[in-house]
Amino acid sequence: MDASEVRYCSRLNYLCLKFALVVYCTVFWLIGAFVLVVGIYAEVERQRFRTLHGIFLAPSIILILLGVVMFVVSFIGVLASLRDNLCLLKVFMYTLSVCLMLELIGGIIALIFRHQTMDLLNSNIRRGIRNYYDDLDFKNIMDYAQKQFRCCGGKDYLDWKQNEYHECSAPGPLACGVPYTCCIHNKTDLMNTLCGYKAMNLDRLDAIKIIYVRGCTDAVIIWFLDNYTIIAGVLLGILFPQFLGILLCLLYITRIEDIINEWDSSEVLLEGESVKREIEFSKKGCCRCYPGMESTA
Repeated sequence: MDASEVRYCSRLNYLCLKFALVVYCTVFWLIGAFVLVVGIYAEVERQRFRTLHGIFLAPSIILILLGVVMFVVSFIGVLASLRDNLCLLKVFMYTLSVCLMLELIGGIIALIFRHQTMDLLNSNIRRGIRNYYDDLDFKNIMDYAQKQFRCCGGKDYLDWKQNEYHECSAPGPLACGVPYTCCIHNKTDLMNTLCGYKAMNLDRLDAIKIIYVRGCTDAVIIWFLDNYTIIAGVLLGILFPQFLGILLCLLYITRIEDIINEWDSSEVLLEGESVKREIEFSKKGCCRCYPGMESTA
């Protein structure tokens, strides 16, 4: 294999890594932009209807934060891979590594302190229940969870005492009752929005005949355990792309550093003087590529 063939193979390896990293970063850059736009639209609607007093309970805030992080980090990756900027490439790689480590550490901590995690979730749900009729987003989420997982409240159905309309001392037909999404009913039954009337006055054994008494946090955990393959697939879908990005970036940085070292360490003799070959970049638009044409200085 002559020198030109070696050089071609080296360049092909470099270009394949460059193309893969550019495509990877561009895809997540576009996804981040989409998530950010959806989050901004949802936040505008939230402010318009004044829903969700608890800012960290608002899905729009979560979408905006996620979209900003994805957009900024992916943009750094796109720019770094196009310009072969080692500093930005390392920033991109280290940022992805930190995000992956934080996710893993957060998951491990949540499992180790699972009882405290459950208490925190139940506390946040009770806080949302207080504003159930004022916070449209939380109301929709809670109603969906109660119907989908056949549960009621956070820890149990008695959490609905936290709501001013459902507490037993409140006036009106909702007092000591629960929302209709907590009720046990057949699909053929007509909708009765007062099916949970005075349910919290009943003993648990009597209440279980008309409403779901199990809390939604326990119901969701049981669903996770019953569908562990789906959860494993979701976790793999979240973590693997980040690991892939870190691996691609590491390989690309290593390849660029190898090219720089090869060119820095190569010298030729010309007219009795030691002349060092320098790297010229192949440029086209915003893109800059190693290695370019050889030149002597």
